[in-house]
Parts: sequence; C-alpha cells; structure tokens
Amino acid sequence: MARSDKVLANCTGFEWDHGNIAKNRDQHDVTTGECEQIFFNKPLIVKPDKEHSIFENRYYALGRTNMNRLLFIVFTIRNEKIRIISARDMADGEIERYQK
Repeated sequence: MARSDKVLANCTGFEWDHGNIAKNRDQHDVTTGECEQIFFNKPLIVKPDKEHSIFENRYYALGRTNMNRLLFIVFTIRNEKIRIISARDMADGEIERYQK
C-alpha cells in the first residue's frame, strides 16, 4: 500500500474551516472543489509535514485537479475527515518532484 493510501485509508470525506476556504480562494484562487479533486486523481503524492506537526499530524499533498491544475495542499485528518489547511499552485521544484 502506498503512503497516500495508508494516510487516507480511513478517511470518509472532508471537513472545512470557513477561514481557510476564504484564505485559499482570496490568496491563491483555489476553490474547495479543486482541493478535493486532487485526492481522487492520480498520481497523488502524500508526505508527512514533520516541521509543522507540532499539535497534530500534518501532511502535504501534490496532486492535480480535473482540469490538470497542479496543487500543493497542506492538510490534517480530524475525526476521519480530511481538513485542508492551505492550498496553492505547485512551485517549480514541486512540479519536478511530482512529474518524476
């Protein structure tokens, strides 16, 4: 089982914080729908975000939307729900890593 499958195996959906919805939309023009899409499209790369996992386990994901927009997403899992913390377009180095 790949890392993303292990991390997401028990997830049953998404949970949204309204402040994060507005932040992602206003700062990075990323919608909630785009964020959710990457979890259903392949390839999906999920890694632990050890540097920011102080109070809870955080992860980052590299993935693509249905329209092939490449996104970098930071998320946590609470009560078996994926909770998006931030989302933005991938930077050049992240695109290279994703495409390998």
